Amino acid sequence: MLTALLFDLDGTLTDTDTLHLQAFRQLLREYDGRELTQAQFDAQVSGRANGELFAELFPQASPLECQALAERKEALFRALAPALDPMPGLLRLLEHAQGCRIGMCVVTNAPRLNAEHMLTAMGLGERFAHVLVAEELARAKPDPLPYLTGLERLQAVAGQALAFEDSLPGVKAASAAGIFTVGIATTQTTERLLAAGAKLVVDDFDDPRLWALIESM
Repeated sequence: MLTALLFDLDGTLTDTDTLHLQAFRQLLREYDGRELTQAQFDAQVSGRANGELFAELFPQASPLECQALAERKEALFRALAPALDPMPGLLRLLEHAQGCRIGMCVVTNAPRLNAEHMLTAMGLGERFAHVLVAEELARAKPDPLPYLTGLERLQAVAGQALAFEDSLPGVKAASAAGIFTVGIATTQTTERLLAAGAKLVVDDFDDPRLWALIESM
């Protein structure tokens, strides 16, 4: 029986990668005039937690400088996203889960301020009992710890849960936690998501294959 749904946030509940790319491009231009291509963003940036990512992007910067740069980038992102649209079919799924008393949790590498901003911008601020963010855990995705923590918070077991992810680190994390992982093809190709561990890849939450899976559990 299906008892838990665990959702990534960026690129899964709402399609935000274009906004993140714009914010990173502005930050890098301000910092040292660098450019960031879509391909570089997809391969090196999308889905990663800020701690390791900013140390890699700014190897000469101190930890405090990296933190300040990360805060600047996230402020740029939030300014670009005063309102956000939920992915197609998401509200239907959330209503179904609520009606069936299926536990729901957000598991994200985004900072807390971003997570709260995005959920509010979608009108979903009260929908989730738990919002887990990487900066408050010992390890971020692609480590399975965030998803294992989500299962624990929902008092669920992996075999009775579904995870939804759009990034490669996220798919690796959820599948390593033993959860049937559904890839959302907003930021990566179907082939890459399957190779990372997704068992099913859909464009959005309206896909009939997803609903057939839910009804079969």
